[in-house]
Amino acid sequence: MTKDEWYRQLFERLDNSKSRSSFHLKQKDIDYIHEKGLDTIRQHVKEFIAKREAPAYIANDGKQTPMKGHPVFIAQHATATCCRECIRKWHKMQPGKELSQVRQDYLVDVIMTWIQREMERQEQKI
Repeated sequence: MTKDEWYRQLFERLDNSKSRSSFHLKQKDIDYIHEKGLDTIRQHVKEFIAKREAPAYIANDGKQTPMKGHPVFIAQHATATCCRECIRKWHKMQPGKELSQVRQDYLVDVIMTWIQREMERQEQKI
């Protein structure tokens, strides 16, 4: 399966999930992204994944990603990259093992893809 096929199927499944599809960026989130720029947001995503998701064991797993406070947190819930159990279920990465840089980069890319799709969706509303 190609990356494009995987992403198409992943985002189709996320879009069809009642809980995952309920997350959307608010205007203040979009304003923040525009203010900081996508490169800075990508850096934030990398830092959050490395600190909160990549370790083999996370003391507060399942509670490490707030539901608000940063657009990346919303994106993590929308893309099921918010905790190791969601990552296991949706992205087939087993918990209890540190995430490789390749896997971290994949999660970052999924989150950034969702953010860009969400920004395009908001722009089409205007």
